[in-house]
Amino acid sequence: MSIQAWVDTLALSLQDVWFQVSGFLPELIGALIIVIVGIIVASGLAKLVERIVFHLKVDTVLRQVGLENYLERGSIHLNAGHFLGQLVYWFFIVVFLLAASDVLNFDALSGFLREILNYIPRVIVATVILLIAFVGANFVRGLVRASVMGARLHSAKTLGTVAWWGITIFGFLAALVQLGVAVQIINTLITGLIAMLALAGGLAFGLGGKEHANQWIARMKDEMGHR
Repeated sequence: MSIQAWVDTLALSLQDVWFQVSGFLPELIGALIIVIVGIIVASGLAKLVERIVFHLKVDTVLRQVGLENYLERGSIHLNAGHFLGQLVYWFFIVVFLLAASDVLNFDALSGFLREILNYIPRVIVATVILLIAFVGANFVRGLVRASVMGARLHSAKTLGTVAWWGITIFGFLAALVQLGVAVQIINTLITGLIAMLALAGGLAFGLGGKEHANQWIARMKDEMGHR
């Protein structure tokens, strides 16, 4: 092959590369603009959500139900506004990244980003389940303690603690199910947990009310003896 043929082949190759780059360049610029706009929008909405949560005093409510103490044990600072703001931020980041990926025709990346978008609502629902479980556990613990003490039974604090842990663990497992983590195993654990709580509650109330049951039986015997 002559030198001229080599030069012509190289020129054609460079020409093809230039056409491909020049055709792809507008799409790349458009995708970069979408990403930049997405970062700006996501940052603004995240700050807006943080301010709204701050003015609603959500952290104050969560402190009143005792959530902060449990978070501090895990070295986690209570800041609901920041948490929700970050969720909003990354949600819109993924939305705009998905739009940019569609512009560039990155089908594999677009499919992955869609899976992330479908998963984010699960995270939000799981978080709500945990919060409801924690608030409910605190309420039930106080209710159980007051009821047991009002009935003058023993182990009021123990029964309240058992109820708290039962509801908290149940909420945690329900949140994992919502996230799709080992669903079959967790369903089995939930069934076992319910059975365990029923057995523990029956034993606790049975042992705690043993003395009162004996007194009631003795009273019945006395009344029957007087007759």
